[in-house]
Amino acid sequence: MKKISLRFGGIVALDGPSFEIAPGEICGLIGPNGAGKTTLFNCVSGLYRPDAGSIMLGETDILALRPDQVAGAGIARTFQNLGLLPTQTVLDNVIAGASHRARTGMMAAALGLPSVAREERRERERARAVLDRLGLSGYESHLASGLPLGTLKRVELARALMLEPRLLMLDEPANGLIHEEVEELGALVRELRRELGFSVLLVEHHMGMVMSVCDHLVVLNLGVKIADGPPEQVRRDGAVVEAYLGGS
Repeated sequence: MKKISLRFGGIVALDGPSFEIAPGEICGLIGPNGAGKTTLFNCVSGLYRPDAGSIMLGETDILALRPDQVAGAGIARTFQNLGLLPTQTVLDNVIAGASHRARTGMMAAALGLPSVAREERRERERARAVLDRLGLSGYESHLASGLPLGTLKRVELARALMLEPRLLMLDEPANGLIHEEVEELGALVRELRRELGFSVLLVEHHMGMVMSVCDHLVVLNLGVKIADGPPEQVRRDGAVVEAYLGGS
């Protein structure tokens, strides 16, 4: 992405940050509260439209797409406050991640045509395979409501994987998890990246997870990029220490 700028009224949310994520790389986007991380995240996923700049995924111009087309381009995301449907089963929540691939129209669904049934069976098989890979096969018939937070985080990750992403965007996945769950989730993300080959953009405040999983860090402060490079280099950057890390 290049020179992304966005204002909300008189407030400058993003003031021209530029950076690249290499294929198969895990990039951490960090910074203090109000730095512009979530705003930038929402620009990449199509929820916000920047005032200026460009966002490319390979040869695809993301800003030329409608928000509902971004998933089809290969961008999947999770949400800080979980975007699951609590009254639906785990399996149905995961299948919802493939909605962008549906080829049968409303009329075909209403008529109960064989093509609809075949498509549903295909997506259910894919969803079960994803759940099995994430150690969730025993939960497919459970309603999402009432399940432990760590399990729900994996369910949301499974739903994102149904998109077969080229770029997986994770919004504070460690939030609310205990130490062991954070370590397990970090290891899982790295394993999935190796197996499936997608890139990752991670917004996270848990510095233990950031430093253990990320290949590359970008630091924002007040909408401006103040550092960009390998984790250990960024950690020692004086501007980053002053703005975000303090004495840690």
